[in-house]
Amino acid sequence: MKFEVVGKNGFNPTDAIKAYAEKRFDKVVSFFGPNVVEEIRVVCKVYKDHHKVEVNVFAGKTIVRAEVSDEDMYAAIDKANDKLVSQIRKHKDKLKNHLEKEGIKEAYSQEFDAEQLEKDILAAQLVKNKKIDLKPMTSEEAISAMELSGHDFYVFLDQATKKTNVVYRRDDGDYAIIETQPI
Repeated sequence: MKFEVVGKNGFNPTDAIKAYAEKRFDKVVSFFGPNVVEEIRVVCKVYKDHHKVEVNVFAGKTIVRAEVSDEDMYAAIDKANDKLVSQIRKHKDKLKNHLEKEGIKEAYSQEFDAEQLEKDILAAQLVKNKKIDLKPMTSEEAISAMELSGHDFYVFLDQATKKTNVVYRRDDGDYAIIETQPI
């Protein structure tokens, strides 16, 4: 497993911060298992009035993300860990409660097994450009990955049709899928 702590905005993380972060995120690794987590990336940023910590946990196709701010870097790391643990517990409980529904059991027959996925976002004013690796998955797996990422949409390659789709959370709390079609 690769564990990386980097600084931004002129901040260079000390060895003490790196060791503290690695120790704190051991609990997150224990939820997945040490052989499942491929990488944990912690980005520490310092601003005039607060510190921000962004954490990405890559466990196959499951990506769990947390972003928190606090006046103290150590407290921000603690809050990020708590947020990740909460997200993972919520996800596991949801799977456990809904595993018997038709189609869900097949989608999660191998718990937390899969590929890495990032987002490619283009807008009227390009702010950030990300590249993603699209590997086949079901819509249930995409919804689960979206929930774990903390975003309100998720780009994926539909396992049945082999087309790029987007799953998103509607304002009413339901989910919807945008299916792509060549012109």
